[in-house]
Amino acid sequence: MAKSLAERWVKNVRMEMLGHVVVLSVPHLRELMRNYVRYYNQDRSHYSLKNKETPIFRKIQHKPAPAAKVIALPRVYGLHHRYEWRQAA
Repeated sequence: MAKSLAERWVKNVRMEMLGHVVVLSVPHLRELMRNYVRYYNQDRSHYSLKNKETPIFRKIQHKPAPAAKVIALPRVYGLHHRYEWRQAA
């Protein structure tokens, strides 16, 4: 079981991050991995979890007003995004 989870994790990292980034050094790779782990646990939905939640639970946002807009918040240096509702100005 642990081997299959580790293989899936490596596959996700390779497909979602390392396939799109040129790693310049070991410190650069560490920083990328820290950012990816934060994104993976806080922002990325997981089909295996109830209601496609994130491992670190985050409250579901509902549209606050009819004029509200969706904004993209960059994650992993813009490689991925988190989307949230914001009031229109």
